[in-house]
Amino acid sequence: MLVIRPVELTDLPQLQRLARDSLVGVTSLPDNAERLRERILDSCSSFDQDVQTHGPENYFFVLEDPATRHLAGCAEILATAGFDEPFYSLRNRHFTSASRELNIEHGVPALSLCHDLNGHTLLRGFHIDAALARSPASELLSRARLLFIAAHARRFAEAVITEIVGYSDDQGHSPFWDALGKHFFDLPYAEAERLCGLESRAFLAELMPQYPIYVPMLPQPAQDCIGRIHPDGQDAFDILEREGFETNSYIDLFDGGPTLHARLTDIRSIAQSQTGTVTLSDAIDARGSYLVSNDALKGYRAIVADLDYRAGHPVTLSAAMCAALNVSDGSPVRVIAL
Repeated sequence: MLVIRPVELTDLPQLQRLARDSLVGVTSLPDNAERLRERILDSCSSFDQDVQTHGPENYFFVLEDPATRHLAGCAEILATAGFDEPFYSLRNRHFTSASRELNIEHGVPALSLCHDLNGHTLLRGFHIDAALARSPASELLSRARLLFIAAHARRFAEAVITEIVGYSDDQGHSPFWDALGKHFFDLPYAEAERLCGLESRAFLAELMPQYPIYVPMLPQPAQDCIGRIHPDGQDAFDILEREGFETNSYIDLFDGGPTLHARLTDIRSIAQSQTGTVTLSDAIDARGSYLVSNDALKGYRAIVADLDYRAGHPVTLSAAMCAALNVSDGSPVRVIAL
């Protein structure tokens, strides 16, 4: 049974392995021991904080097999994007020009550097072992963050965003980066993303062009990358789209990948999850698969379980499920259909 829990400092060696295997573009998971150690300590501090509103906190979760202590994935929630420094994106909108004399009006799509998404809660750092992609474990890793938000809503903003990794080829080349960012940094796409993870997104973003970039002036391969998802990022996109997230007019400034957006009230696992009390039994007539979490803070746990659950009734869990969730008979839990 796989379990979601907050990251611990002892996870560092395995997180480095996950970082090495992660997609280029998942900049919040750098393959650097010192930066990962800082990220872990920052998360531990965030779970310790008694906060009444969303701030700079970062909540880092891992997907673990408790029997073997093997980590199969990780994912994060940044409570407030742009809290310490601007969170830069490219806004993709039409600029309209008109001539009264010629009776012509024409709209041209253009990309503008902005930090409009400051203040939103950001889902980031999603990575799972390839063997578990498009499985219940992948759903658990992504959606357990949403159940955590549901249990601790005051710690987060009223809207959530996430950036899906954009297209790059098997050699790590991004046509979007080559047509735009590379002219300002003279760096390969993979190296720019690596620096972004090690240093600062703002550090690179502030060197990007400050004036609108007219999309028709970009090479066609770069235009084709606007809003295009890397094939290995499709799973993460599909899970959140089913949750109620939608694309908007913002894209990643390095690879052109799409940004997803949703208000808390529109997110399925937040709006529709139910709470109930545990009834312990090893005789479960399972009728469906569910995500189950314990609503704790530092001791947060979430699993996938086959249950016979009905809203408004106690949640029957086996002893193994209770152990995985650190709950007992009568404890409160949160449930949502897988």
